[in-house]
Formats: sequence, C-alpha cells, structure tokens
Amino acid sequence: MSKITRKKHETRLRRKKHIRKIVHGTTERPRLVIFRSLHHIYAQLVDDVQGRTLLGVSSLSPELKDRTGGKNRSEIAKLVGAACAQKAKSQNIETVVFDRNGFPYHGRVKAIADGARDGGLKF
Repeated sequence: MSKITRKKHETRLRRKKHIRKIVHGTTERPRLVIFRSLHHIYAQLVDDVQGRTLLGVSSLSPELKDRTGGKNRSEIAKLVGAACAQKAKSQNIETVVFDRNGFPYHGRVKAIADGARDGGLKF
C-alpha cells in the first residue's frame, strides 16, 4: 500500500470511528451500513442492540446481477439501495439510521441513499 493510499485509509477509519460514536441501530430503527470497494457496493441493516445483521444486499447479489449490465457504478448503487429498501419493507422495517462508514457523502454513497429513500425507507 502506497503512502497516499495508507493515509486515505487511515483518514476514513478515523472518520468511521467518530461516526460510530453517534450512530447506533436498534431493533425498531436499524443501522443501514454502506461499504464500497473499487468494483462493488454493499449495504446491510444491522441491529446493534442484539448484535446481528438483519439483511444484506450487494451489487453481487443474484437478484441484481442480471440487472446491472451496461450501467455505471452510481446507477448500480441506486439499484442496491432500492433492493435494500424492498427487503427491509418485507421485514416491516420503515425507518433506519444511515451509516456512511466514513465515506464522503457523494457519488455512490449518495446514490445508494437516494435509492433507499426512493424505495420507501425513511432516514
């Protein structure tokens, strides 16, 4: 890992730590956690009180794999957000707490949040 990459990673982890001091998920209002890699994006709902993951969706999920062809990464992120909202609605979850996981709120992170809001989640 180069010096610049290490610095960016350490800065994101510092931001993540500060965010996690404030953002906590409960059973009624779980935490919507985002992780993005270079090629894929992941979203999951976490109940921090019980310490368990309620559901997870990613750009690698079988239900999204066939719909991602020919789309850019932001459009795929919006699809992931909508799929996450749809799964949450099926489990009677309507409100969540958004955890951007230390990533800046723009681009793919903003797209996944917009997709979840369009799907009916409130945060």
